[in-house]
Amino acid sequence: MDAGRRRPLTASAGDRGPPAPATADRQRRRPLTASAVDHQGPASPGWQVGRVHTTIDSATEVVSGIRFPEGNRWHDGRLWYSDMHTGEVFSVDPGAPDAEPHLETTIDGQSSGLGWLADGRLIVSAMNARTIQVVRPDGSNEPFADLSSIEPSLLNDLVVDAATGRTYVGAFGYDLYGGEELGPGPLYVVEQDGTARLAADGLVFPNSANVLPGTRTLVVSETWGGRLTAFDIEPDGSLTRRREWAALPDGVTPDGSTVDAEGAIWVCSVDTGEFLRIVEGGAVTDRVDAPGLCAIDCALGGEDGRTLYLATADSYDPATTARTRAGRISAVRVTVPGP
Repeated sequence: MDAGRRRPLTASAGDRGPPAPATADRQRRRPLTASAVDHQGPASPGWQVGRVHTTIDSATEVVSGIRFPEGNRWHDGRLWYSDMHTGEVFSVDPGAPDAEPHLETTIDGQSSGLGWLADGRLIVSAMNARTIQVVRPDGSNEPFADLSSIEPSLLNDLVVDAATGRTYVGAFGYDLYGGEELGPGPLYVVEQDGTARLAADGLVFPNSANVLPGTRTLVVSETWGGRLTAFDIEPDGSLTRRREWAALPDGVTPDGSTVDAEGAIWVCSVDTGEFLRIVEGGAVTDRVDAPGLCAIDCALGGEDGRTLYLATADSYDPATTARTRAGRISAVRVTVPGP
C-alpha cells in the first residue's frame, strides 16, 4: 500500500491542545421516552440559534456507566456505539422497555468509528493497532485493513461512503497522549478489498466525516483547526477541491458529527461542551449545551429520524474514566431528521 508523502502542517489554527478534563456526576440510566425537549433560548452573541436550544440536563438518558462513548451510529433500528477506553462495541434499542446494551464485539486497545461494508459487515476503527477490524457473525473480529505500515499515529473516526463501499479514516498525525507537538494529520481511503492509500494530508487532527446527502461531497471535522473542511469525492475515491465548508465559533473543537436531511451538520465540541447544528458557511442554527462535560459524538435516529443521540463524558483521560465511568448517551428531539 502506497501512502504517499506526508506534508508539513500549515494551518494557522493548529495550535490548540487537547481538551481539558471536565467533571460530572454519574447519573442513573432512565428509559427513553417520547417526550420532546425542544425549546427556544437566548443566543450567544453573534450566534444564530433556531429551532432547538436546550441543555443536556433536559435530555432523556439512554445509557450510562460508559467510560468514553464514541462512534455513535443509527443502523437497522438500533443505536450503535463504541466505548473507546475499553475497546467494546455495543448496540441498544432505545425504544425497548428497560433496554439493555448488547455487546457486539471487543477489540484490542481503543475503539473509535463504526461503519458497515457493502455486504453488511460491521467494521471498527482499532486505534492502537492502526487497523480497521471487521466483525464476524460470532462477534469475534479480524483485520479488514491494516494501516500500521503506513501510519505511525493512532487511527481516529471513520465513515463508509454508501455509494461506493469505500471507507475514509483519519489519523491523529502526532502522539497526543505522549505530549508530542501537534503535527499534520492524514485521511486515508480504503477500498472494499482492504487496500488503503493516502487521500488527503495536512489536516489539523482529522476526526469525524460525513458524505452530504445527494452529493459527492465529504466534510471532515478538523478538531484542533476549529473548522469543517470539504472535498469532492472523485469516481476513483480520491479527494479533490479542498475548501473550508465552515469556520466554527471561537473555541469550538469539533469531534464527532452527524449530517441531517438538509445537509446541515451537528458538531460535537469536546472542549466547550456543546452540540451545534452548523450550516455551510458556519452559522449555528440549533444547539444543545452540556456544560462541564466533553461533547464527544452524536447520531440522528429513532423511528422518525428526529432523535439526536448525544454522547458525553467527564474526561478524555483513560485513567479518569476508568475511575468515574461517567460517560453516557442521552437523547433530545430535533426538527430536521437524518438523511
